[in-house]
Formats: sequence, structure tokens, C-alpha cells
Amino acid sequence: MRTLTVNRVTELVDNIEKVIFGKRDVVKLCVTGLLARGHILIEDLPGMGKTTLAQGLARSISCTFNRIQFTSDMLPADILGVSILNQKSSQFEFRTGPIFAHVVLADEVNRTPPKTQSALLEAMSESQVSIDGKTHPLPNPFIVLATQNPIEYEGTYTLPESQLDRFMLRLTMGYPGVADELHIMRRRDPKVALEQLQPVLDAGEVLELQSQVADIIVDDSVARYMLDLIQATRDDEHVQIGASPRASVSLFEACQARALTDGRDFVTPDDVKAMAHPVLSHRLIVKSRGGNPAASARERSRVVDDILRRIPVPV
Repeated sequence: MRTLTVNRVTELVDNIEKVIFGKRDVVKLCVTGLLARGHILIEDLPGMGKTTLAQGLARSISCTFNRIQFTSDMLPADILGVSILNQKSSQFEFRTGPIFAHVVLADEVNRTPPKTQSALLEAMSESQVSIDGKTHPLPNPFIVLATQNPIEYEGTYTLPESQLDRFMLRLTMGYPGVADELHIMRRRDPKVALEQLQPVLDAGEVLELQSQVADIIVDDSVARYMLDLIQATRDDEHVQIGASPRASVSLFEACQARALTDGRDFVTPDDVKAMAHPVLSHRLIVKSRGGNPAASARERSRVVDDILRRIPVPV
């Protein structure tokens, strides 16, 4: 592992922490998702700093940022863009939508109808947008940070399993510690800190770091450990639908990216255990839902905990 690479990643995490206090683990998970070319689902209450986190990430890598506030009357064109007739040239011109940015915050993504959700799905999975039979590539790097409220489900549309599976990681912000919240109170408006935040990387350097993730070594025993965890989700009596092959790939790449952020050129079983919850929990469909989304989330987390305890860790 080259020292320069380690320093750049650490510098990126430290820089984002200038606007997000006491959440280094969350920041590292976001950077891990960025380096692994994955999208992130953030489930938490309003006012926890989700927008500040996304803006801090975008500013730190000198990339464009757009925030999309999803609503029940939103149409796919409101996200992707629309073709407009130019009266002078008598030709249609494509006007890009807010999805055309390096970092996109999809706020309350479960408040928009399924048709609009599917439009976002194509952009996430293909890194491109199709309008009127023409394909428009999205910026590179490209990452979506989507948020949804884990408690308030009135007036929302449940995200389909196919879209949940497109998110590499799921994470929560959580309440800050007392000292950190006191700092937040004294700071008041985070806009000033964001405006003063200087980039430490550019888009080209991010792409270079992303290319290095594939070079991280994964021993056969560690790869088998990952697969044993995946298989266990499919065989668990409490799970109706287990993790997909896409989840296997996501876990593999997320562990490689985590090793890179920690300055190692190889993946350890601890990397796998650390990434199991962020990668797997939102993908599982449990049997004992009972109509309560919060209970379902707890059950999924419990299943992953139980699997981590049961599956032997390679030496």
C-alpha cells in the first residue's frame, strides 16, 4: 500500500469531519462507498446532518452537488431532465435534470411514486439516463446518497426490493455526543463551515483511488467467509428472501474499499464483520414483519448479528 494513497484517504475523512462532528465511522463508511463506486441509503430522523454530510463530501472532492427533495407529485422528468423544442433551430434540446451531478442527495426518496423511483434506479445502476431514445452519460465519479425516515411512513411508497438492492451500503447517522452537540449548537449555521471547506481531492484523484480498490488482495479463505455469510442469509429460517449475488459483489468490493481506507492492501475477517451490517441488513426480506417497518429493521439486524455469531471466522 503506497503511503501517498493512505494519506489522501485520511485527509479526505479528516476534511469532511470539519463539518460533521463526532461521526468518523459514518464518514469513513461514506468514503468507503465512494471508493467502491457504490450508492448509500441513509435511514435516520430529520435534522441529523444528512445534507451536510453529502455537501461536505462533494466539496471535499471538488465535485458538483445537487439535492433532490422527493415529493408525491414528482415526475421522472423532474429528476432526469426533459427535451425542449428550440424555436430557432426547430430541434429538440435536452435540458439536464438535477441527477446530473457527481454527488446527488435524494432526500426522502420513499415519498415519490414508484415510476419516479424506477427512473432513479436506472441512473443508479447504469450511470446514464435515457430520454427520447437517447442515452446521456452521468458525471464520473457518480454517487447517490438517498435518505428515508425510518419512523414516519405515512404518505410514503415502500422502496421495492430491486431498488434497495442497488444501494451498496445502508447506514444511520445517530445522535451526536454531548460535546459534539455543544459544538454544533455554538456553530449554529453549518453553511459558513461548508463555504470555508476546501477540497482535498479532485474528480481525477477519486477515480484513481477507485481503480486501486480492485488491487486489494482478498485471500480465498476470506472470500469464502463472505460467501458463507451470504449463504446463511438464504438458509435462515427467519428470512424469506436472502442476499442476492449482487450483495456478494457489494460485500466483496466494500471490504476491499474499507481495507484501502485503513491503509492495508489486503482484506481481513474484521473488514467483513464491519461491513456485514451496512451491506446486508437492508437487502433481507424477513418473515416476521408484522406490518411494522421499525420492527422489521430490528429483525433484519438481529438476523445479521446471529449469522455473524454462527459462521466460523477464518484464521
